[in-house]
Amino acid sequence: MDDREPVSDMADSIFGKLYGDKGYISKALSGELLEKGVELITTVRKNMKKKFISLWDRALLKKRFIIETVNDQLKNISYIEHSRHRSMHGFMLNLLGGLIAYCLKEEKPSLDLTSQELEILESNNLMLA
Repeated sequence: MDDREPVSDMADSIFGKLYGDKGYISKALSGELLEKGVELITTVRKNMKKKFISLWDRALLKKRFIIETVNDQLKNISYIEHSRHRSMHGFMLNLLGGLIAYCLKEEKPSLDLTSQELEILESNNLMLA
């Protein structure tokens, strides 16, 4: 199954921005998500025209790799099976397992956000409040 197929259904109850890798680039998917109030943020392929990405979105795309690495380590440490999520239930179970493993871990990994990234994050949180 194409990884892009379940994304639209999984995004039914969310809003805001969704960050993905180059495998999720699709005009059809982006348009469908935008209609639901979700902006798909990805990098571009080498053969594509460059597009404007805000500094914040660019920083989160870079941190996305770190987040996936930390999640993978947590699942491996806790013996949580890694599988591709084909349903919202599978995703939520895997997410909850990773969060529980994170809470139980004594030495927690960190994202190493710069002070500028922290300021942007705090200002975005203030706007949401």
